[in-house]
Amino acid sequence: MQPGLHSSHKNHRNALYGLVIILAILQTVSFIIISMQVSKLNVKIDSEMERTSTELREFTTSIVGTYDSIYQENFNQISAAITRQEEDFSQEIKLLKSAQDDFSGIAEDSVRAVVTVRTGNSIGTGFVVHPLGFIVTNYHIMTEKEDSVEVVTYGRESFEAQFIGKDETRDLALLKIPGDYDYLELADSGDIQVGEKVIAIGNPLGLSFTVTEGIVSALNRVGPSGLEEYVQTDVSLNPGNSGGPLINTRGKVIGINNFKIGGAESLGFSLESGIIKERLNVIANMTLVQ
Repeated sequence: MQPGLHSSHKNHRNALYGLVIILAILQTVSFIIISMQVSKLNVKIDSEMERTSTELREFTTSIVGTYDSIYQENFNQISAAITRQEEDFSQEIKLLKSAQDDFSGIAEDSVRAVVTVRTGNSIGTGFVVHPLGFIVTNYHIMTEKEDSVEVVTYGRESFEAQFIGKDETRDLALLKIPGDYDYLELADSGDIQVGEKVIAIGNPLGLSFTVTEGIVSALNRVGPSGLEEYVQTDVSLNPGNSGGPLINTRGKVIGINNFKIGGAESLGFSLESGIIKERLNVIANMTLVQ
């Protein structure tokens, strides 16, 4: 073979090898670049998927929470409505009974808030006006024994009562015993009507928790205070009834039984509820009763 031809073939072969090497290098670089781009894309896709998943969870939680809140609110409203209906129905039953001269429902509930008050040799009645054991009674029962007052509840529990204060003009005393109790609401004086039926609960002659019935005979009678603040009633009152509640057909107190005319029949007098509210709040130095 001619030397020039051999040299030309060798050059061509070297050039071909060089081209192959360059192509291999380019392919490798391209593969690396593509791999890096794919890796970045995978990271971005994973990040987007995680963000989307988080947003979906938060959205689902929000929807469920909102639904639960709405459901709970609706449930509470329904429950409250049912409770009101039960209370209204119970009150209607009591009103129907009282309209038929049957005070049994009113008396059964009211008597639980009535107490016996003892001081020395005196015995009277009182009733709870606030669930935290605040009791109103007549001051004349105290017989100067303010520091030694025993209260016996309807549940036959006995306590030495704390003497809070007094209004001697209206013959009122405010006591307190520990614990939580049923209490009686005081009616508005403006709602009291002559002729309406009432009951008195007390301890006449020591006979605990006795109930007597009558009607309101007159309003704005003058009492021992010289003030026109008394409800006249024909309910039977005896020693021991002093300080007890006079209750209407709605179970509210319209007066505190105070005194009767000696030697006369069916002439009892009770300090009206509006005055009781006013004076108790003054004695307690706070809004004790509404």
